Amino acid sequence: MTLSRFNALPAPEARSALGEVCSSGAWVTAVLAGRPYENTAAFHAASDAATAALEGPDLDDALAGHPPIGRPGDATSAREQSAVAEAPGELRARVRELTLAYQEKFGHVFLIRATGRSAADILAALEERLGNSPATERARSRTELAAIHRIRLDRLFPDPSPPAAPATVSTHVLDTSAGRPAAAVPVTLSARSGEKAPWTVVGSSETDADGRCRDLPAPPPGTTEVRLEFATAGHVPATSFFPEVGLVFRVTPGEHHHVPLLLSPYGYSAYRGS
Repeated sequence: MTLSRFNALPAPEARSALGEVCSSGAWVTAVLAGRPYENTAAFHAASDAATAALEGPDLDDALAGHPPIGRPGDATSAREQSAVAEAPGELRARVRELTLAYQEKFGHVFLIRATGRSAADILAALEERLGNSPATERARSRTELAAIHRIRLDRLFPDPSPPAAPATVSTHVLDTSAGRPAAAVPVTLSARSGEKAPWTVVGSSETDADGRCRDLPAPPPGTTEVRLEFATAGHVPATSFFPEVGLVFRVTPGEHHHVPLLLSPYGYSAYRGS
C-alpha cells in the first residue's frame, strides 16, 4: 500500500493499517488525524510527535504490542529480531536471561530498534540499560519506539517518489592543549525531523588515531537537525572539565556536513569544515 493510497483509505481501514505499526490507540488516533500526508517526511514527523506524547497507560499499550527480544510472537517481530534468532545458543540464552531481569526490574519489555543491529549490539544495550532508572527507561523506550515506527511505516506505506539523497556527517576531534588529535573518543549521532520532534539515536562510532570519525551512519530521510554527543571524559584528560560535549546543527539533504570539535582544558569550539 502506497502512502497516497493510505491517505485515501476510509478511516476504519486506515486505523486498522496503523494498528500494525503501533498497538497504542492514542498513537493511531494522533497519526490518523494528520492525513493526508504530503510525503514520507511529514508522515515520520507526525509519527514522532505522536510517539513523544505517549505517557502512562498509552505508553504501556504501545510497549505491550512488542514481544520480548528473542521470543518474537509474530512475523513482523520475527523479521526485526532475526539477528538474535540466528545468534549462537549461548548468546541467545544470555539475552533471554537479561530480558527477564529487565522486565522484572522495570515492569515492561526491553524495547530496542533491533533492525540493523547484531545480537551482540542488543546484548550490550541490555547490559547497559539495566543500570538505568525507571524514568530513564520510559524515555528511552519512547525513543526506540519512534525509530521502530518509522521503519514499519516505510515498509507498510512506501512513498513512490524518489527519495532525496541523504545528508552525511563526519567529525574530527582535536585536543588543542596537546596539539594533537583526540583518539578513541566515543561519538553518538542522533537525528530529528523538527525542533519539537524527539531525538532518535541513529548510531555511534569512535575517533580513530587521527581523531576522525569517518563511518558515522547517515541520518534518515526527513532529518532536519543532527546531534553529535562526544564522551570526552577519560579520553582527553586535559579537558576533564567537560566530561561530555553535545553539538546540535541543521543538515541539508544531499550535502556532507563535517563538524570538527576543538577541545581545550576549559572550553571547546566547533565549526562546519570540509
